[in-house]
Amino acid sequence: MVAERNPEPTKAPMLRHTSEIDGYAIGATDGPFGSVTDLLFDDATWRVRWLVVDTGGFMAGRKVLLPPSALGHVNHIGRQFAVRLTKQQIKDSPDISVDQPVSRVMETNLYDYYGWGPYWSTGFYMGGYGYGGGAFSPIGMGFTSRDREGDVERRARGDPHLRSVREVTGYHIHARDGEVGHVADFLVEDGDWSVHYLVVDTRNWWPGKKVLISPRSIEATDWAMRTVNIDVDRQRVKDSPAYDGSQAIDRAYEYAFHGYYDGQPVPEPV
Repeated sequence: MVAERNPEPTKAPMLRHTSEIDGYAIGATDGPFGSVTDLLFDDATWRVRWLVVDTGGFMAGRKVLLPPSALGHVNHIGRQFAVRLTKQQIKDSPDISVDQPVSRVMETNLYDYYGWGPYWSTGFYMGGYGYGGGAFSPIGMGFTSRDREGDVERRARGDPHLRSVREVTGYHIHARDGEVGHVADFLVEDGDWSVHYLVVDTRNWWPGKKVLISPRSIEATDWAMRTVNIDVDRQRVKDSPAYDGSQAIDRAYEYAFHGYYDGQPVPEPV
C-alpha cells in the first residue's frame, strides 16, 4: 500500500512593512523586468489594489501596474515576486500614467487586457480591513455609500479612494488633543494585502518611540493638508500595547491591541 503523502504546510500570512516590500524585484516567466516602487491602496477598504513597478531599462523607465492577484511565488529572502506573465505580455499592456489619478477606465483596460476578473466584481476587496464580515467600516472616514460607488464622470477622472503609500508616508497624525507624530510606514498582510496598521513616528512628542494606529481609529483624513485625524487622545495612544519594530506582529499582539482600543479583538482564523 502506497503511503499517503502529507500535504504541503500552508504558510500563515504575515504582516510586512511596505518599506520592506519597496524594491522587491519582479520576475516574469522568462526573466526579470523591474522592481516595486510603490503600492496603491483603497482608503475606503484599506486594501492594496496595485503594485507600481518600475521596469527600468527593459521598457525605458516605463512604470506598470500589477494587482496582487497576479503574484505567484514570493521569495522574501531574495526579495522577489514572481508573476505568471511574460515580459512581452507586460510590455504590450495598456499605457498607464501612474503620475496621474488612476481611473476605473484605466483599471478596466488592464483587467480586460490580461483577462482577469477585476477586484470590484468579487468579494475579495469589499469586506474591508482583511478580517471579513465587515470588521472595519469606512463610515468613520467620513465616506458615504455615494462616495464609495462614485459616478461615471468621477470614475473617468480618477478614483478618489486610490492612494499612494509613498505619498501618504509623512502625513501628520492628529489625536483629539494634539499631534502624535507622522506616518513612517504601513503594515500590510501578505495574504490578502490588507493594511492593518499605520506605523507612526512620535519623535517630536515621545522621542525614540513608534506606535501603531489602526485604520479603525481614523476619524477623517485631510488629503490636501496631509493630516490624519484619529478619534482617541494622546494618552490613549501612549498607553497602547508596546510596539517593537524589530519583532513580528503576531495574533496575540493583535488581540491585545484591538482589545485595548475597542474590546473587539480580531476573530480567530477559520
